[in-house]
Formats: sequence, structure tokens, C-alpha cells
Amino acid sequence: MFANRTRLFIGTIFLLSLIILIKLRLYEFAAVALVMVLLLAWDYVRQGTLVVAARCFHHKDYGKAERLLMEIFKPEWLSKSRRGYYEFLMGGVCLQRQDFEEAEKHYEVAAQYPLRSVNDHVAALVHVANISIRQRNYEKAEAYLLLSEKHEEQINAKMKDVISRLHQELKKHKTP
Repeated sequence: MFANRTRLFIGTIFLLSLIILIKLRLYEFAAVALVMVLLLAWDYVRQGTLVVAARCFHHKDYGKAERLLMEIFKPEWLSKSRRGYYEFLMGGVCLQRQDFEEAEKHYEVAAQYPLRSVNDHVAALVHVANISIRQRNYEKAEAYLLLSEKHEEQINAKMKDVISRLHQELKKHKTP
């Protein structure tokens, strides 16, 4: 939930208080300080800077969002619910940079994890389909659109419209 600088600052304060509390022989309070340091470390491993990066992403500050996402030491260590969202956000950042191959990889991974909502899951599938159409890989695009249609009754009208437009685009390219 914190950026790395904030996490490091708070961790340093708790670490210093841990040392002072041990010197003062206040072991109960020292134990609390130690638990706080461990919680900060655990939070970093399981959550990373994802919450702050998501806020930047939604405010269209893609450069800062990418920097915060790159601060995550090992994305594989994120919790299942966070890993999918990490990949979804990285796909969005890559899409903004117009690095379509990287965006496609991230969205494919994101589709394998649980996301916040069915709409987000379908959005990841639709992004892969859209990128595949741009790269003239029509079979892959069709497969991902079929996967997205499995959730048709649970998605909003805007997403349904995007899916129908992608189907029309596919029809243009499939019929000679």
C-alpha cells in the first residue's frame, strides 16, 4: 500500500525504535516494533507498490505508474489477486508506450489470474484479441474473443460494444 520510499522510512523508524527499546529493556514494546517491521516486509512481498501504481494509472500518470510497478522486486511473489492486477496494469502501461508485444504478454498472463471484476478479466481478453488483430494473427484473436463471450451476461454494455466491433473487424479480414 506504500511506495518503497515510504515503506523504507517507516521501517527505519520502527527498526530504530526496536534498537532503542531493547537498550531500554522494554522487550514487550520491542516485540511490537519487530512485528511492525515484519508486517511492512510482508506487505511489500505480497502487495508491492501496486495500490499506489494503480492510483497513478487511473489518473493517467503512466510514467509514474510504470516506475512504481518496476519497483516490485519479484512480481511472482505477489498474492494471486495482486499478480493478475499487476499484469493488467503493466499491459496497460505497455499499451500506452505502444509496445504491443509486451502488452500482449502481460494481458495474457493477467487473464490467467483472478482480477477485480469480470469486466477486467474480459478487458484483458479483449486487449489480447485487439493486439492480435493488429498483428494479423486472426485465429488467436478469434479464440480470445470466444473466451470473452463466455462472460457476456456479466459484462457492461461498453465492453459488449467493443467485442462486437472486434468481431466486425475480424469479419473484414477473414472474408476475401
